[in-house]
This record gives sequence, C-alpha cells and structure tokens, in this order.
Amino acid sequence: MSRLLPWSLVLALAPFVTAAGQRPLGAPPAVARAEYAARREALASALVGDGVILALGGREPREDYVSFFQATNFYYLTGMREPDAALVGVKQGATVEWTVFVQPKEPSREVWTGNRVGPENAEATWGVRGRSMAELDAAVDSLMRSAPAPVLSVVADLGFANRLTLDDQYIAAVKSRMPTLTVRNISREVGKLRAYKSDAELALIKRATAITVGAHADAAKAVKPDGFEYEVQADLERALRRQGAERPSFSSIVGSGPNGTTLHYNANDRQMKRGEMVVVDIGASFDGYAADMTRSYPVGGQFTPEQRAVYQVVRDAQAAAERQARGGRRAGSMSDSSNAVLAAGLARLGLIESADATYDCSADGKSQCKQYRLFYMHGLGHGIGLEVHDPDRYEVDGTLQPGSVFTIEPGIYVRENVVDVLPKTERNGALAAKLAAAVRKYRNIGVRIEDDYLIARDGSLEWLTKSPREIQEIEAVMRAVRVF
Repeated sequence: MSRLLPWSLVLALAPFVTAAGQRPLGAPPAVARAEYAARREALASALVGDGVILALGGREPREDYVSFFQATNFYYLTGMREPDAALVGVKQGATVEWTVFVQPKEPSREVWTGNRVGPENAEATWGVRGRSMAELDAAVDSLMRSAPAPVLSVVADLGFANRLTLDDQYIAAVKSRMPTLTVRNISREVGKLRAYKSDAELALIKRATAITVGAHADAAKAVKPDGFEYEVQADLERALRRQGAERPSFSSIVGSGPNGTTLHYNANDRQMKRGEMVVVDIGASFDGYAADMTRSYPVGGQFTPEQRAVYQVVRDAQAAAERQARGGRRAGSMSDSSNAVLAAGLARLGLIESADATYDCSADGKSQCKQYRLFYMHGLGHGIGLEVHDPDRYEVDGTLQPGSVFTIEPGIYVRENVVDVLPKTERNGALAAKLAAAVRKYRNIGVRIEDDYLIARDGSLEWLTKSPREIQEIEAVMRAVRVF
C-alpha cells in the first residue's frame, strides 16, 4: 500500500490546486478548437454515405435566473456553452460543411442573460461559420427537399416512450412538414466517440478528481455528532467552488444512519447521531468534466465493531477489483472478483446463508436471485467524463485499455426492512427468520467506498482520488480534525 498524504498537507496544497485550476475569463478552452473539429469529422466518417447531420443544443430555461447546462453531446461536438443553438453538417463524399445556428446579439436581452457570441463571431470563437437560429427551420427543410432520399441524422434527446422531450417535439415538427423524411438517432455514435478520452479530457478529469479529494477533506471535518447532513454538504460544496469547480457533477449525497442505505439519497436534512455511519458521495465538475468519489465515515470518529466488519468487507471487495484492473484484461473480471469477496464477507457476517445462496425473487418462487444482492444492488462502477456516468471504452469492446477512466465503488447497505419486503414464499419466510438476528445487528449500516481510476499508457492502474480510506486512516483523519 502506497503512503498517503495526511489531510493537513492536502489542505495546505489546496490554494495551489485552485490557482492551477482557474483560467482567465475569455481564455481559450482547455480542449482546443482543432479537437472539437476532429470529433465532428469522426462522427461524419462513422456515417455511411452522404447526408445531413443535425445536433441540437440545450434550451434556455424559461426563467433567466435558472442555471443553464449545455446538452452533453452537443458540447462534445462544439465546445459551445450558449443555449438555444444547433449544429448542421452536410456530408458530400469526403467533404463536410458545418454551420452553427445561434441566437443573435440583442443588447436588450443580454443585460439579463449576459453577452452572446452572435452568428457574426461564431467562426472566430468556435471555428465554425454561424447563422441565426431563426434560419434553422428553413435551412433544414431546404436541405431535406434537395436530397434524393431525405434522411436526417440527429444528435438529440430523443427516444423516450413515455414522454416527449423538446427535441422530440422539434423533430416531429420537421417531419410534419416533410412526411417522407427518415430520422436516424445517431446519439449512440457520439457516445462511442466519447468513450475514448483524449489527453486534454484526461487532464480535465484529473483536475476534477483533485478538487473532489480536497472537498472530502472538508467533509471529514464537518461530520460530527448532532450535526446536520446539510452542514457537511455546505462545507464540501464550498470547497468545490473554492478550488475552481463550476458546480457539483451530481446532487451531493450525505446520508447518515438509515439514509446511508438509500443509494442516491440527496435530501441531506437529517441530524447525525453518534455511533452511526454517514455515506458522503460527491464529485466536482471542472470545465464540464466530472469526478465521483465516496467515503463512509463513522459519526463520532470511531467505527463500532459492526461498522468495522462491514467496512472491511467493502474495502476488501474494492481491492479485489483493483487487482484485476490492468490494460488488456476483461473489464468484467473486476466485478467477478469484487462480487465474490462481497458475497463471502456477507456470509461471514451472517447476513446471507452462503456466498452462492439464493432467494425467491418472484412470488411464484420460480425466479431465483443471489442473496448477496439483497445488500449490494448496484454495479461495480462506471465511466466518468462529461457526465458522471459517462461512456468508457471498455463498454465498446469489453476490455480495459490505456485511457480507460472509471470508478470502482462496491458497497453494502443493510436496510432495516430488507427481509420484510421479500416476496411471500415459504422458502423466503424461513430465510427471513434465519437472517433476522444478523439484520438487527447490522441494521442501518451503509458503506460505499468509491474511487476514480485511469488505465495508464503502460497498462497499469493509476488511482486518481488518492486519499485516506483504510479504517485506521479514516479514524486518524477524524481524530486530527475534531475533538469529539
């Protein structure tokens, strides 16, 4: 195990992280314009034959005092942060002509929303010629009517059966004007491109992870008996902004006691009690790129014997996955190893009958599920990038390769009612009676340990969120920052 920096030194270095992470207003983006152009060309090259590509940006909120966040795929292709924009590409043979459609400069609106680039400045700003957004409909209609077989390849928020998005409504309007139009959703193709991170993207992800590590130091200081979850959230989100993050990359999770057994709990309004665990799952977004890191802390500074036992199983499961994480290996081997350790550990704790034991997961008793899934319901990890759950290259071919960047985050969540909500079968009734004492012993203990990793050029595993996580390290951190 590598030697870790104490939190005190991490905090001492925080100002240097902040200074390095900030760029002057108006400075070029960290991802160069040439890289955005290469992404567009790669997308066009993935399409068979000639055609028209339409990528829709995010819409401006109805109220101008509500924060706007750009549509991720649109940002990936353009680097544009302005709302109400679109990108059109016309592919003819080996040539693709791109145009961005943006809102015009209107001083009367800009006094409320801020300056816009405007069509006249689009090429100088983004490297793509610009036109007014008011001309988009006519441009798309003209291109489709002149095509021998009208096919529109769309990058947009489409495809939800139970609701119509604004993008769905826009495309429906286009089709109503041209009933013979064929629409292809090529957002999945953009996802495949996003799975392969460039050096510039990896640098931004590393900055986001460094900021997140610093914020966890502040979170550890704020965890105290009778304090509130929102106090921890306030301290850590202040730390994210202070170090240059534009926002959290997702809703911060601070779940104490029973709340720590809800995977994506984010109300963060409960008072913490001595002797409980608190799960703190946070991430910074820096220049649009996300980190995701979880630590689980004992409220009061020391793990109880029961918490210590659960925590060690989770940490061992994470270590098992780490040992499998090498370039060229099958990505699924990480989950296989981690799941085996979790199942064996839960059996030792008496929370399941054996590592391979099952239960009836349907009322008719015909479907069987692994018992360890009663306490570990999610996957081992995910890619990170422009979204906190981002495509990674191992999802394309199933193997870990240099440049893969992802999380490993096993957990155990002992919900108080876990055996009460099992399907009512005779077998499950006997199982519930057998496990009841162990569930009472470990009830309301939630533990998740999550870190971010990169497969380096030589195939080795680089731990990006390096910080205290062993039991003795967590207790030492909490002793150092607060007297309980």
